[in-house]
Amino acid sequence: MSDEKLFAPWRREYVKEAKDGTDGCVFCELPEGDDDKDNLILFRGNLNYLVLNKYPYNPGHAMVVPFDHVGDYTQLDEETIKERYSIEKMYIEAARSVFDPDGFNVGMNLGRTAGAGVDDHIHVHLVPRWNGDNNFMPVISDTRVISQSLKSAYEELNREL
Repeated sequence: MSDEKLFAPWRREYVKEAKDGTDGCVFCELPEGDDDKDNLILFRGNLNYLVLNKYPYNPGHAMVVPFDHVGDYTQLDEETIKERYSIEKMYIEAARSVFDPDGFNVGMNLGRTAGAGVDDHIHVHLVPRWNGDNNFMPVISDTRVISQSLKSAYEELNREL
């Protein structure tokens, strides 16, 4: 069994920004903006939105976030959950076409102890993965090589969606 880990020290800035940046919730504030491209929002459903992660683990790292501020997964209504799954499927199809990954990590970190940077607003991570994408750079130099800019990833995914 492999003990491979996806370590992302550069994401500390994201956690700090989310925690210290405002009194509000970053996931509630994002969709209130008037520029989806600037806010990296790729798609708006009726109950959830799809957004690229500002501090990605890999190119194309996206999240599905409910519009409602819900911190406990068991409090999500069935319609929100159903739409979330539809958006996840739509994103994976688009990301396969744009990035040609070898696989995906799809999941949630429920609670700070489980690794959630923002633990009071449920969100699902969708992370494209490639064979060999976990190399020595993050461990040796606290650096991650991201082969595509957020702007470029946004534009390609937006065309595909």
